[in-house]
Amino acid sequence: MPNIKSAIKRVSVIEKKTLQNNMVKSAYKTAVKTFEAAVAEGDKSKAETTFKEAVKKVDQACTKGVIKANTASRKKSSLAKKLNTVK
Repeated sequence: MPNIKSAIKRVSVIEKKTLQNNMVKSAYKTAVKTFEAAVAEGDKSKAETTFKEAVKKVDQACTKGVIKANTASRKKSSLAKKLNTVK
């Protein structure tokens, strides 16, 4: 446990930021899982709407710095490929 006042503050700030990052990451993963479930069902209209939401959450996670830009790009590309397989 830190003794210096600034170090104590950094610990509390880091805890808050960690919670925010986990919240963003959780929302992003949930959106992706929802999309993949729609693809597994084969429902094209539902897959398209959930695809838009998933891409939005991936972009938000990238903007917040939770995931890197290349990871976001790779994830969006793989989601688009899965969307194109739905008939």
